[in-house]
Amino acid sequence: MRYNNLSSYFREKYGKRLKKICIDGGFTCPNRDGKCGTGGCIFCGERGAGEHIDPKASIREQVLSVLDGAKDDELFIAYFQNFTNTYAPVEVLRERYGAALIDKRIKILDIGTRPDCITEEICELIASYKSTHDVIVELGLQTASDETAKIINRGYTSECFEQAMRLLKKHEIDICVHLIIGLPGEGDAQVAKSCEYLSRFDIAGYKIHSIYVMRGTRLAEMYERGEYSPPTEDEYVRRAAYIISHISPDAIVHRLTGDCPDGLMLAPDWNSDKHALIAKINTYLEENNLTQGCYFDVFCK
Repeated sequence: MRYNNLSSYFREKYGKRLKKICIDGGFTCPNRDGKCGTGGCIFCGERGAGEHIDPKASIREQVLSVLDGAKDDELFIAYFQNFTNTYAPVEVLRERYGAALIDKRIKILDIGTRPDCITEEICELIASYKSTHDVIVELGLQTASDETAKIINRGYTSECFEQAMRLLKKHEIDICVHLIIGLPGEGDAQVAKSCEYLSRFDIAGYKIHSIYVMRGTRLAEMYERGEYSPPTEDEYVRRAAYIISHISPDAIVHRLTGDCPDGLMLAPDWNSDKHALIAKINTYLEENNLTQGCYFDVFCK
């Protein structure tokens, strides 16, 4: 394997693969409720990333729906996935995280959020779980470009991201950063700039997402008006390989694609088979003799 994939990391650390329990914690986002904007990011649907989660189930019910049918020796990640999972008072966060951590088979608390919803008090709470669980905070940066951030309605600046990184590292919390390839107006040059920007930070993991145009989003409206075209598969493969070869050799690559809910994707058609896409990225790495971090040092000079 030419990069540090998540499954291999789990097998080395825990002796087996961990399964993910995707949780809708009942949160929203500050770029949805008016705090910094409305409508959310232009690629995000009304359910956020939780179209596959039962919206009527409590957090405990969501967790038990997976655990009740699991074997005693299976291990799990409690992944707070949908919307911004630190966007509430600390006492609310404590209650909701606790509602998920109800079984000894859950080894990791994984929290998806935004940099503008990270505070000292929230970091103290998250760090308190490290005595019993491994903890990951996922930050949806998507791009290092503040100009693109405005286009996609991200709602925060790079300066905000940097402040969140400082707070999380102060409390020794592992950080996984999300990048999206194919955002409006971005090509090879912006991918390179994002990699250079992120080389300044101690990042434990990366999620690399392939853009998809989902029905009912503002990105879909742009696509249908001819204002946006997603990258080709070859472009995506090349850019994903660039990121892999330019990030720290010590980071863990959590994913290489994005998954659109069934029946909702307008484009691109090549993004419907993630296994084939990952195979093409692996082939590209092999044919071009690229490994994770082989060009990371270019940013350190």
